[in-house]
Amino acid sequence: MKEDIQNFPKQLRFSPKLENEERWGTFQNYVLLGMGGSHLQGDVFRAISPDFPLSLHKNYGLPRRTEKEKTGFIAASYSGNTEEVLDAYGKALEEGLSVAVISKGGELLRDAKERGLPYIELPEDKIEPRMAIGYSYKSLLCLLKAEKEVGEAENAVEELQKKESEMEEEAKEITRFLEKKIPIVYASERNCALAAMWKINFNETAKIPSFYNVLPELNHNEMAGFDKTESTKGLSEKMRFLFLKDEEDHPRNRKRMDVLKEIWKEKGFQTTELQVGGSSRTERVFANILLSEWTAYFLAKLYGVNYENSELIEKFKERIK
Repeated sequence: MKEDIQNFPKQLRFSPKLENEERWGTFQNYVLLGMGGSHLQGDVFRAISPDFPLSLHKNYGLPRRTEKEKTGFIAASYSGNTEEVLDAYGKALEEGLSVAVISKGGELLRDAKERGLPYIELPEDKIEPRMAIGYSYKSLLCLLKAEKEVGEAENAVEELQKKESEMEEEAKEITRFLEKKIPIVYASERNCALAAMWKINFNETAKIPSFYNVLPELNHNEMAGFDKTESTKGLSEKMRFLFLKDEEDHPRNRKRMDVLKEIWKEKGFQTTELQVGGSSRTERVFANILLSEWTAYFLAKLYGVNYENSELIEKFKERIK
C-alpha cells in the first residue's frame, strides 16, 4: 500500500481512451451511477467543481427526478460486478438512455463492449478501488469533457510528489494523536467529500470506526450530543476531532470552526487542525486525500491489521447472494 500511495499522483497523468466515442454526446446533466470506491471520483469532482451539473446515484434503479432525455448516465464499477450499479445500468438500457461505462472488467465492461457502448477501461493495476481515484477521476473528466479540470489535474502531479515526505511526517503526527481513539472529522459542506474520504480510509484501511459531519449543519444538531454530563461523558471519551481548515471556505464557516474548536477544548476534547492548501483547487483536494491515505496506512501498521481486505464486507456479500 505504501507504494500505491507513493505512485498515486502519477494516476493524474493517466490518459483515458473513450471507445465508441461517437455514441457519447454533450449533455445538460450527468448522473454518475456508482457505489463505494467507484463513486469517489464523482465526490471529488463535485468538491472541485461544485457548479457542474453532475449528480451521484448510489442505489439500485435510477434517480426519479431527472430529465432523462437531456442526461448522460455514467455507470462506474471498478470491478465491473457491483450489484447496484449493474441494476441501474440495466434500467438505463431498458429506457433507451445514453449510457457510458467506466470499469476495469467484469460483467459491466463485458456487456458494454458487446453492445458497442461508450466505455473507458481502467488500468489493470492491482489496487483497491479507493486507491484508484486518480484513474477513475481522469476517466470521469474525459466523459464530462471537463478540459479545465484535466489541465489542473496534470499540473498538480509535480507539486503532490514534492510534498510526499512532508505528508508522511504529518501523517505520523496525526497517527500519534489518534492512537487508540475514534476519529471524528469535521469540514465545511464544500469539503464534505474530503471529510468522507478520511472516514472511508480510516474504515477500510485502518479497520477502525470513524465518523464525519459538516459545518454549519452540525452546529444545529450534532453539537448537542456532546453536552457532557456525569452520566454521559464516558460515551465520548475515546473521540478525537480533526478539523479540515480551508481558507477558501465562507468566512462565517471559518469562524464557526474556530469557535467550535474553542468550545471543544473547554469541554476537554482533544482537537487538531489540518490545513487544506495548494496552488489550485485540484491540488488542495488531492493533497488532503493523500494525507488521509498516509494517516490510515500508518494507523493500519500501528494496529497490525490487514488493510487490503474486509472480512465483514466479504461475509456480507456472500450472505446476500
